[in-house]
Amino acid sequence: MARQSQTKDPRDKVLLAALPDVAFDGWTEEVLTRACKKEKTSVAETFPNGINDLVDHFSIWADAQMMAQLTPAKTKTLRISEKVTQGVRARLEALTPWKAAVSSALSHHAKSGRPLRLPKLVWNTADKIWWAAGDTATDYNHYTKRILLSGVITTTTLFWLNDDSEGSEATWRFLDHRIADVLKIGKAISSFKKRA
Repeated sequence: MARQSQTKDPRDKVLLAALPDVAFDGWTEEVLTRACKKEKTSVAETFPNGINDLVDHFSIWADAQMMAQLTPAKTKTLRISEKVTQGVRARLEALTPWKAAVSSALSHHAKSGRPLRLPKLVWNTADKIWWAAGDTATDYNHYTKRILLSGVITTTTLFWLNDDSEGSEATWRFLDHRIADVLKIGKAISSFKKRA
């Protein structure tokens, strides 16, 4: 499991204080208020938009944990496809202690009245992974790669939430297959564009 990086960000501290309660109570304003009290801060100072901000920050925090595992020093010997796979895996490994909170976050997004927020967060994750993998494309490939990887992140996360295999090995096999499929689709699209 990826080691979780330390932080001085008060938002991270409130999030980490809230997560044990989220597993039982879900993402509620009461949970946020209790976590802020534990960290001796206020909701207004850390998450002015309340629980929606905290749920969004959960994704931002997970991305930060992921990026800590995608530094050039740690990935310099990997191929691009391996870096992308490592990104998705590192994120899920960071979230492993908080599976119930991840499941609850998905439900919260569905009920929050912000239907585009979750796709945007997933897109941001995909974008970070591709940049960390060394992708600098600015043409149609930029968007195609992120759309395809967003699909991989979504389906792999849903699979992982229901995976009780030892060490999540079934998830990592599923992820490998999905990445392989994406590479095939990406090559097919690129070939079609060139012929067109």
